[in-house]
Amino acid sequence: MKREIPTSDLEPTASRWRLDRIVAELRVSREETHSIRRDGEARQAPSREALEAVLNGLTAALFPRHYGRSELDGENIDYFVGNTLSVALDSLCDQIHRGALFIGDELTAGFRREDAIELTRTFGSRLPIVRGLLINDLRAAFVGDPAARNFPEILIGYPGMTAIIHHRLAHILHGLGARLIARLIAEIAHTRTGIDIHPGASIGSGFFIDHGTGVVIGETAIIGDNVRVYQAVTLGARHFPTDDDGSLIKGDARHPIVEDDVVIYAGATILGRITIGRGSTIGGNVWLTQSVPPNSIVTQATVRNKQG
Repeated sequence: MKREIPTSDLEPTASRWRLDRIVAELRVSREETHSIRRDGEARQAPSREALEAVLNGLTAALFPRHYGRSELDGENIDYFVGNTLSVALDSLCDQIHRGALFIGDELTAGFRREDAIELTRTFGSRLPIVRGLLINDLRAAFVGDPAARNFPEILIGYPGMTAIIHHRLAHILHGLGARLIARLIAEIAHTRTGIDIHPGASIGSGFFIDHGTGVVIGETAIIGDNVRVYQAVTLGARHFPTDDDGSLIKGDARHPIVEDDVVIYAGATILGRITIGRGSTIGGNVWLTQSVPPNSIVTQATVRNKQG
């Protein structure tokens, strides 16, 4: 039995969906009423897929036997690292240049290919320092988590470790001025781990995020050495200052300072430019908007000094 085709299915796609009208209205929105495009030649945005490959390459160069090839030995490991870095840094340089041109603001005006090369070269020179910091982070996770049995388990299996690897790379790029690329790397980490760390946040050595899901750390947060946080912790802003015209002031210091040897338990929310004193413990689900002195223990009900 022959199936009859509905008349609507025989209509050309353009007329079926009234595409001419939709396309015209979108053009008006894009070019006139809701335009967000800067003047001048249109530029291609950085590629998230390319940056994911860059991150994979950089991580493999930092930890070649864990993220690269397990069969590497003393004779060929340096060749692997060198080749992997060459590919990753070449691609990163392209993305940095593309990102600067795509933004096209006063901070990136006149940004040349040579500038991208120099920025990438500086970034690459800091990778040995980054690896040293990451080893301290790895040791902090091993010491801080009784469930951790060995370093490889943490390095390739803990989302907090993945997040801090990404962050330490993004933080360097942020400081060098490649802020769009740094922000995209941070978002890749957020997608992979559920941990959202702004690349501008300053994080000291020996940082450990246990479990990790839902952790948020804001742009101007400063975290000292040997700090441990658990899942769903927020280091956020309490309010957003504005100028005389009512516009938000960008970059204002608005997130907490967490001094050395602090532990922040699950669900704690710490807001504003306050200081959590060295050696303090912040209990689970605490809402904190005022500074606490060193060696404090803060719970939902009390604030007291460990020595008291």
